Amino acid sequence: MNVLILGSGGREHAFAWKIAQSNLLNKLFIAPGNAGTNKLGVNLDINPTDFDAIKQVVLKNDINLVVVGPEDPLVKGIHDFFLNDAKLKNVVIIGPQKEAAQLEGSKEFAKEFMVRHNIPTAAYKSFTNKNLEEGYLFLETLNSPYVLKADGLAAGKGVLILKDLQEAKNELKEMLTNQKFGTASNKVVIEEFLEGIELSCFILTDGKSYVDLPNAKDYKRIGEGDTGLNTGGMGAISPVPFANVSFIKKIEDQIIKPTVEGLQKDNIPYKGFIFFGIIKVGDEPKVIEYNCRMGDPETEVVIPRIKSDFLELLIATGNNKLHTKTIEFKKESATTVMLVSGGYPEAYEKGKIIEGINTIENSIVFQAGTTVKNNKTVTNGGRVIAITSYGANFKEALKKSYQNIEKISFDKMNYRKDIGFDL
Repeated sequence: MNVLILGSGGREHAFAWKIAQSNLLNKLFIAPGNAGTNKLGVNLDINPTDFDAIKQVVLKNDINLVVVGPEDPLVKGIHDFFLNDAKLKNVVIIGPQKEAAQLEGSKEFAKEFMVRHNIPTAAYKSFTNKNLEEGYLFLETLNSPYVLKADGLAAGKGVLILKDLQEAKNELKEMLTNQKFGTASNKVVIEEFLEGIELSCFILTDGKSYVDLPNAKDYKRIGEGDTGLNTGGMGAISPVPFANVSFIKKIEDQIIKPTVEGLQKDNIPYKGFIFFGIIKVGDEPKVIEYNCRMGDPETEVVIPRIKSDFLELLIATGNNKLHTKTIEFKKESATTVMLVSGGYPEAYEKGKIIEGINTIENSIVFQAGTTVKNNKTVTNGGRVIAITSYGANFKEALKKSYQNIEKISFDKMNYRKDIGFDL
């Protein structure tokens, strides 16, 4: 079959890399893709939220299945757009419909869903500009630090964790009154701070059945020792060493199963990936957040650990036949380290020539913010390249990634040298 992947990051390169290995694939298209996906299929210069342009491409190229990488098109309703179009309704879309995508698109929706279905999460309340004073009073009932979350999509930057009560009140006002995160912070969820260590769990579901994908842990801060500003992710490891069998069973029984069953009870159809941001508090799992798609850079360690034919699993999801499939994982650990542009996550320059990609051995290069200019691969974003490696354990895998990073260079290249430091 012909497959279209929407997106341009390392996640989409990992999808393309895996789908390209399937015997069920005829042609692969990526919109807009990057300099890495270009070698696995045909890049199309289309924005993933330009639904009309996507329709034309799907019809012109006889696309049978569309994998939606980023959250934006899902929250804006691309799945619904296909279902409501007579010419597109039989095309399989991997990614939930608009209502289900609110699990990521609205922090309040997600919190209400978790409370309704007894899924463990932090205590919370949500506020708008109209009840700002109540927000101040609620903050006074909590212990430091204080967690403020913009309700809408803020590109991973809408969460503030503040130690000082007055600063928390000031920031709440900034978010609600002065739109610090644009319309994403028209509503703000304030929640109790949970102390613990985080991990990410993923499933692929057709709404009734699901398969567990490998778990992972990513590192969001720009600086070593988890310091500095939040980024889209600086590296990841899979599997997570502290997630033993009994802890994973708790996640399955208390979080994953109730989520899938809750969607059914609420009559919310769901086809696609669910990302569970989990925190281990003592020995108990709690949900920090849901995403309605795969994480990045976690995808760059999760996908390489899947032995099964990934496209076969996606087709089964589209046909409501996931209950007939099993998934196999590789035993090795996988790690990825992100190479980012100097200045990221704040201002950075694009167009820097990247040297050494073709010299990498025993690692996989997943490109993210890259493009081709004058026959050279150049930087085209904040997070530029992910270097993924396998090993008997995460330390051995990381060693390979770091050895290969030394072969790559571009002006002002930056990366964290301590991925996995807390494990």
